[in-house]
Amino acid sequence: MPAEAEAQLAEARRVLEESSLAARLAGMAGTPIEALRRRLPGVAQGMVDSAVKTALAKALSAAMRSEPARSLPGVSSDWLHRGLAAASGAAGGAFGLAGTLVELPVSTTLLLRQIGAEAAAAGEDPTRPETGAECLKVFALSGNTPADDATETGYFATRLALAQFLPTMGANLLPGFIAAIAARFTGPVLLKLGAQAAPVIGAAAGAAVNLAFLEHFRSLARAHFCVRRLERDYGADAVRAAYEVLDARARHQRG
Repeated sequence: MPAEAEAQLAEARRVLEESSLAARLAGMAGTPIEALRRRLPGVAQGMVDSAVKTALAKALSAAMRSEPARSLPGVSSDWLHRGLAAASGAAGGAFGLAGTLVELPVSTTLLLRQIGAEAAAAGEDPTRPETGAECLKVFALSGNTPADDATETGYFATRLALAQFLPTMGANLLPGFIAAIAARFTGPVLLKLGAQAAPVIGAAAGAAVNLAFLEHFRSLARAHFCVRRLERDYGADAVRAAYEVLDARARHQRG
């Protein structure tokens, strides 16, 4: 791979392996991660599990149908998504857990529109079912911390784990795929709820958390579709080998 492509891959690897939404939300709320989880009532887990599956299923159709990269005249797609995400987060955050669960399908659709825009920018066709599946996969790429076990949580391990649900993109496999994505996306959503429950200014917390979500998953999407673009250009095996070299080098530098 040429030096420019390797530099792009190195940045994508950094985002995919080292960015941490959990740490970002904990920093915003001024509260440790475990304390964020403890803020939620026990019944929240079951409610969120169901809400996340419903939100993902509805968001895929809505986001892809509405042309993800399209925006209003004179307004960039990025700023439109940021404004809508802040507004929906503020509305949800103002009404606590119930409001956030109602708002979740809206914010998830906005996230998926932004992810779809990143896919289109990387040369993918958002109208193809396969691209929709790749966009949904971004929700399972939470980003890791240096202490994580890469054999269990790394980028390529996650892609491999999800691939088993979509060997042919058959309709009968979609519920299983959605459930697999939801199982990984529920954790970030629970942290979002915990952060919004922090003692900060009500609706403003919801807006800030939604913007943090948007920025985090947009970065993951840009990195994921960068890797896919490089795979198309240089071959999946070459990119995987270069990625592993970069990952090993980064781990060695961390000691």
